[in-house]
Amino acid sequence: MAAIDDFAALLFDEAKAFLEKAKSASSVEARTAYLHASLLLGFSSLEAHINSIADDFLTLTNLSLLDRSILSEKEIILEDGEYQLTDRLKMFRLEDRMEHLVKNFSTTPLDKRETYWGEFKAALRLRNELTHPKTPPPTIDISATERALLAILDVLNMLYKNIYRRPHPSYRLGMDTTMAI
Repeated sequence: MAAIDDFAALLFDEAKAFLEKAKSASSVEARTAYLHASLLLGFSSLEAHINSIADDFLTLTNLSLLDRSILSEKEIILEDGEYQLTDRLKMFRLEDRMEHLVKNFSTTPLDKRETYWGEFKAALRLRNELTHPKTPPPTIDISATERALLAILDVLNMLYKNIYRRPHPSYRLGMDTTMAI
């Protein structure tokens, strides 16, 4: 496993550990802080995994410029009459990058009718409410956070099974953390 894969796995394990800490928190404030940390680390882990998968395919020589742009999140410009990939950041939505990976590097299409996809979209909405707060502030609880982490794990497993034809390495652990809490 590459260093980014190890780091991505660590982030997800930390997310699960913070969820466990939230379950035993002695105050509402502490529980909320642990849940926020859990959710944000879970999504950080997912983004790190997506970046690692994208890096695997950036080594291919037959990729289009658009593929390279999406996989590396770099901007394309027209310079001297020719399109070129720059070093400037070009953000793509997380779900768009996942869909691109499955569509272009898998023989199994993404089925958005599957339960995990709906749960993932709900988790993404919760993360977006926390990351881009408006009034009223988002309500986050143990159940919603646990469902979000499970959705992230299910999406990761789908990506690994569809792209690498094997389950995600930590899928068998489910929501169990390897960290001492």
